[in-house]
Amino acid sequence: MKIFRQFQLKTFDNRGLKLTPVELKDVVPFEVKRVYYFGPASSEVVSGQHCHKIEEEIFVMMRGSCTAVIDRGQGLEEIMMNGPNDAIYVPNFDWHGFKNFSSDALVLALSSTNYSADRSDYVEDYEEFKRLRK
Repeated sequence: MKIFRQFQLKTFDNRGLKLTPVELKDVVPFEVKRVYYFGPASSEVVSGQHCHKIEEEIFVMMRGSCTAVIDRGQGLEEIMMNGPNDAIYVPNFDWHGFKNFSSDALVLALSSTNYSADRSDYVEDYEEFKRLRK
């Protein structure tokens, strides 16, 4: 079973630059098929909370901060993401979304699936998610 985790990416000083290399084999437990990023249009934005039946994702806080809303089957919890080295791995069947974005927030996402407009992989009703997790 794949398990949610929060982790820090390592940053090094390299000839006057801050360098954060990400060896995908060390942090991503799936083949990356899609990369996307998002930030808020306003600080009141709350991303659409949901879970996926198939898709796995890693979210990396590239700039700013936000709060990840997560349910790994034990109830909702909030995880603060503060800055460019905070990252979380969200396996399938873990509820997730984001809120409390700083005005400069930018989140990078690595996905195990290609985009599908039909949203058949999504569970967007929290009560249905809880039933599926049992």
